[in-house]
Amino acid sequence: MLTFLLYAALTVVSILLTVQSAHVLYLMLYTWDQPEAEAKAKAPDTFLPPELSFTVMLPARHEENVIKTTIDRVVRCDYPPDLLEVFVICSADDTGTIDKAEEEIAEVAREGVHNVEVIVFDDQPINKPHGLNTALPHASCDVVTIFDAEDDIHPAIFQLVNTVMINDRVNVVQSGVQLMNYQSTWYSALNVLEYFFWFKSRLHYHALEGAIPLGGNTVFFQRELLVRLGGWDDHNLTEDADLGLRVSAAGERVRVVYDDRYVTREETPPTLGQFIRQRTRWSQGFMQTLHKGTWKQMPTRKQRWLAFYVLAFPHGQALLGVYLIVSLATMFLLKVPVLVALVSSLPVLMLLAHFVTQAVGLYEFADAHGLQATPRAVLRMAVAWYPYQLVLAYAATRAMRRQLAGRTNWEKTQHVGAHRAHGEGADIHVA
Repeated sequence: MLTFLLYAALTVVSILLTVQSAHVLYLMLYTWDQPEAEAKAKAPDTFLPPELSFTVMLPARHEENVIKTTIDRVVRCDYPPDLLEVFVICSADDTGTIDKAEEEIAEVAREGVHNVEVIVFDDQPINKPHGLNTALPHASCDVVTIFDAEDDIHPAIFQLVNTVMINDRVNVVQSGVQLMNYQSTWYSALNVLEYFFWFKSRLHYHALEGAIPLGGNTVFFQRELLVRLGGWDDHNLTEDADLGLRVSAAGERVRVVYDDRYVTREETPPTLGQFIRQRTRWSQGFMQTLHKGTWKQMPTRKQRWLAFYVLAFPHGQALLGVYLIVSLATMFLLKVPVLVALVSSLPVLMLLAHFVTQAVGLYEFADAHGLQATPRAVLRMAVAWYPYQLVLAYAATRAMRRQLAGRTNWEKTQHVGAHRAHGEGADIHVA
């Protein structure tokens, strides 16, 4: 009887993981499969004259290495300075970042730029959403947008969003974010491709269905909508996803734009420890939002199910990690009926399909950014593929432990500007 129950459990889990993996693969390829979605994802060919004004929020903590360049890129964008205001948001104890920001503000002021200021908060919690909420009452422009402290924005990003918001009559626009330094570490290429498929394809499906977990930056809100929704959740570790679902629950359409020419460029976490902490925070934030019940406010059953599915994904990642280890053990230690063995191998085949898709994606990503992918790069990805899945599973499991223990402190990701080390990256080759 015990053996039968083991076989049954192995079969059921294998089928569930196979279905889930197949659905994720479909979402990864959504814009390629739906020509109208791919066409809508692109930026307009021409831009309207500047009309909307923008408040730019730059939340920063211990970002001495990157904040000056980010401020410089924002204030030198192709948009009238009188239609921009820029807030660098820091905790009072972060004197290093404050000093660097004020140095850059003084430098641009000597060139006649006076639309940047530092907003300092000295209360708890010390995290990104609380900083954004502190700055929101100071915002006076039509649109509020968030960039991370290490972001390299495209100079035309405000022209793009000004045009999309006016033409499409939407109050929220999510533009593309793309990690760039895919050659830095053993996991960088896989991390880069996650962003590539998430922003280029999967978010478009979520926007169409009206249940979208927004990205943490390069997202634009009409200020009045943001104020009406009460800003961000101070205690949520993925305040962006939570706000996105609240936007969807309010019935607001979200326009997603991913055009390779206009993406905001970022870097992968510099060390494995940093990567695990970042993924732990994201997974735990999804768990918080799931428990909070924002998804229950969606108007339709399909929207509620999709939101639940996304927020429960970290639990699936943790289960997949356990399954991968168990499946390897059963290959060598457990003799099972042929049918059970065939069914239990299906999730492994789906992982193979995911890898092939990622490998093709590497070539498309490289081509879009003037880079060169090679078979050697694909081989490196193949070697890293299984360990990478285990790392993601470990981070999800770690998030579950933190959530059960009631630990919700913000584990910050270090930024070193690796995506800026080679300028625009046009001369980088994958090796």
